[in-house]
Amino acid sequence: MNAVNICCRWFAWGIGLLCAGAVQAAGLQITDDRGVTVALTQSPQRIVSLLPSLTETVCELGQCHRLVGVDRYSNHPAAVQTLPKTGGGIDPNIEAIVALRPDVVLMAISSRGVQRLESLGIKVVALEPKRSADVQRVMGTLGRLLEVPDAERIWRHIDAGVSAAAQSLPPGARSLRVYYEVSTGGYAAGTQSFIGEMMTRLGLENIVPPELGPFPRINPEYVVRANPDLIMIGARNVQGMEQRPGWAGMRALRERHVCVFTAEESDVLVRPGPRMAEAARIMARCVSDKAAP
Repeated sequence: MNAVNICCRWFAWGIGLLCAGAVQAAGLQITDDRGVTVALTQSPQRIVSLLPSLTETVCELGQCHRLVGVDRYSNHPAAVQTLPKTGGGIDPNIEAIVALRPDVVLMAISSRGVQRLESLGIKVVALEPKRSADVQRVMGTLGRLLEVPDAERIWRHIDAGVSAAAQSLPPGARSLRVYYEVSTGGYAAGTQSFIGEMMTRLGLENIVPPELGPFPRINPEYVVRANPDLIMIGARNVQGMEQRPGWAGMRALRERHVCVFTAEESDVLVRPGPRMAEAARIMARCVSDKAAP
């Protein structure tokens, strides 16, 4: 081998090392829902998730084993139930999180713990899906963070499942005017929420106007005036519903056109994550059962 060939090989080898070093140095850069770019040297191996929908998405991507801690409400899949609990999404236990030595913490923008964790040098990726497009985007973001190819497959499954649920509804169940109460205090699913968008895809009419936002607090008198054909509510919130002023006279209550979802069903319905196709089936089944004219 002549000197020229030797020099060329050493040069190529050196360039290869430089390129490899540059890729390693670049690592991962993830832009979260705050618009903040979070830089990591590699895909995180120790993750704390403080939002059930994010917990479920991590597991649906086949990366449940990376979770080292979750919020108190994350209960699906079963594998996460034995993980250390680190408080709620809004009120996380900072000390418990720090003790778990996470590479990254997944949490909602609205959490009070974001700045505190970042001040302690912990990486935070804040993701808070409210609309269907947000859910799709968040799944893509987590796919990039976890370096899982074809994370989009989850969304394709959801989209197909919602379409199938819509097709399962009888013609008489369509165009019903519906009020969906998602939590105590009269917070409803507006048309701008992922739940409201699902209702629209099922052919239902939401009595909550879009200008009120995704999850507005609704005055009980407004519901009485709107007089929906069907009410959807979780078992956790249904107690005392008929005692609300004027509600007993509404057609939906008189004729028992009320979908009361179990706690397990409500968890599926209110989480913008990989079980949204199941949520559509739950909603469609109840509409078929309860909304007979």
